[in-house]
Amino acid sequence: MSDRRMTPATDRVALSALRGQVDRAVYVEGEAARIAVPLAELLAQPDGARDRQLNFGADVSVIERREAWAFVQAVRDGYCGWVSEADLTVEMPAITHRVSVPATHIYPEPNMKLREIGWLSLNARLSVVEIRDGFARLSTGGWVPMQAISDGFADDPVSVAETLLGTPYLWGGNSRGGIDCSGLMQAALHGCGIACPGDADLQEAAFQPVEEALRGDLLFWPGHVAMACGDGRMVHATAWRMRVIHEDIASAIARIDAAGDGPFRGARRAGGVAIAF
Repeated sequence: MSDRRMTPATDRVALSALRGQVDRAVYVEGEAARIAVPLAELLAQPDGARDRQLNFGADVSVIERREAWAFVQAVRDGYCGWVSEADLTVEMPAITHRVSVPATHIYPEPNMKLREIGWLSLNARLSVVEIRDGFARLSTGGWVPMQAISDGFADDPVSVAETLLGTPYLWGGNSRGGIDCSGLMQAALHGCGIACPGDADLQEAAFQPVEEALRGDLLFWPGHVAMACGDGRMVHATAWRMRVIHEDIASAIARIDAAGDGPFRGARRAGGVAIAF
């Protein structure tokens, strides 16, 4: 358990499942909680550097609370880090829908002409308690348009990734406001109910290599990942253009090699493990 990103333990508290694997003064079972803000920063240390982000409705297990911070493990992908305690709630009504578009607004009433009171990004998890006039009322308050949500998963990761074309590149980002290469892969796969780790190296280790990349397969370079579109192109979030773009695969391989950031490490196929809605 040497990878801190995947180890549910701080310097003094660890999840009980790690007893005998890591030496800590305290072991806990973990407290169920949920992200209650549109986007929570998942940090390497309290008030430290961003590792990733967690979207609204993401379930976590709280390992330790320290001052205004909580050390958590994300339920979906196992990623660990620190979030602001203010970003958490222990109210966990049943999830009924997810945001199925790049982003949507939250309104105080079912009326698109009113000033919005918040926003949500792709794959935010929602508890809908009422539907009226083309809007869904959330248990957490506010209304979102029905056109922006779904009560099921999509069936094509490439199509999900392509909805985020033009999204600004953001290191560690996981939303329409900004996303990085591995965040885009995870968003696309999670949108289809397929389990996916949070970082490119973890994704490469988790998925099976394939000789020929088909639509939806992941393409890897050192520190970078893209998704094959099945037509000779790929979709990826790249610092080269600072946004999510399409790019010809052969051209990308040559460009990345020429920049000294290669070599191309091959294609891998996700699947086999589903996530809970």
